Amino acid sequence: MLYTFVPVLLLRTLIAGSALSIMVACAAEPVAQSASAVTGQPMSTAESQGLPSEAEHPQLSFAEWRDAFRSEALQAGISAQVFDRAFAGVTPDPSIIIADRSQPEFTRPVWQYLDGALSKQRVERGQRLLKQHQATLDDIEARYGVDRNTLVAIWGLESSYGQIMGDKGVIRSLATLAHEGRRPGFAKSQLLAALEILQHGDVDADQLRGSWAGAMGQTQFIPTTYNTHAVDFDGDGSRNIWSSSADALASAAHYLQASGWKAGQPWGFEVTLPEGFDYAQADNAIRKPLAVWRQLGLSGLPADTGMEATTATLLLPAGYRGPAFLLLDNFRAILRYNNSSSYALAIGLLSERFDGAGQVRARWPKGEQPLSRSERLELQERLGNHGFDPGTPDGIIGANTRSAIRGFQQQQGWPADGHPTQELLGRLRAEP
Repeated sequence: MLYTFVPVLLLRTLIAGSALSIMVACAAEPVAQSASAVTGQPMSTAESQGLPSEAEHPQLSFAEWRDAFRSEALQAGISAQVFDRAFAGVTPDPSIIIADRSQPEFTRPVWQYLDGALSKQRVERGQRLLKQHQATLDDIEARYGVDRNTLVAIWGLESSYGQIMGDKGVIRSLATLAHEGRRPGFAKSQLLAALEILQHGDVDADQLRGSWAGAMGQTQFIPTTYNTHAVDFDGDGSRNIWSSSADALASAAHYLQASGWKAGQPWGFEVTLPEGFDYAQADNAIRKPLAVWRQLGLSGLPADTGMEATTATLLLPAGYRGPAFLLLDNFRAILRYNNSSSYALAIGLLSERFDGAGQVRARWPKGEQPLSRSERLELQERLGNHGFDPGTPDGIIGANTRSAIRGFQQQQGWPADGHPTQELLGRLRAEP
């Protein structure tokens, strides 16, 4: 359906403005949803937990809110016919609000998350699909320069290779969240984008289905990402990431390409740290050339001397007692897809498992009990009380909290890896 140029620009401006601070592609399949608390990073735009609510807004009835939103959507370029068809019979879904407000108290440690993500069944099915879709993946690699194993790994973790895509109506889910969710502005931006999808004619409203948070298709794109990066790779005239694996995989490749994917480079690799290493170097804000990491005594780096100037960051996903990884630009591109280092690590390792590699050599500290959400909140509060600024306590172990942890660890003479532990919380409790 045709619509005028100016309203479309207005619509895209509204969408981009509301979603500017959230730049990842998708919401992940249940296997990935425990990763955020492990890594201290939000899971994704659509399904992250523990984010602060937006400013309070007057609570209208759903009908009142819908009517006001209809005027806003029409002004932004959505036709009345598209809007009314999309909202016909739509009522709030109470289960969406329950999911949106859930705050899981306990999460799996990173090694348990990886065990599920890298299951034998997932690896074997991915290997079969790599062969089955070889010709399509050849073409996708040629066009976008993104490694096929990574694309199939994303396909496997996001929707179990198209088997688990979510069965909730996207319009109803996002309307519920825009009306009374924790982040109504973000939900509204996604709802406008979903209406634009319908107006464009890629799918009908009854086919626009996804997760409770509005993530869609075999690659679980949120609507704004769909509008900017979904592609019609099979040439049938529609960008169908629900039933066309070619469209879904190529759309993911397009997104990773736009996120800075470097063709021919690895995502990263496991390394061994020398005795006496300064663990404070494991900070995602610190990037050094591989040559410098080599000079610092790290072993396990690639022998390819042509990569010596390539910059990398050091990740200790379970602290200094666990494995260590150097991460390159392609890892950061995967983080743009889903902002969890456990997720990105799972994608990298799964992509290697398809070729018989991807085994982690170092041992995980499996005797360590992760902090619960309430303990993470307590940790942040106690760090603040001791003069280390973790930011506003929210139960998320992000960059500010890790910096505060390092400061306290250095004060105690401990390895400053920025990793939250029961031992650390116990010492904070014991401090006057």
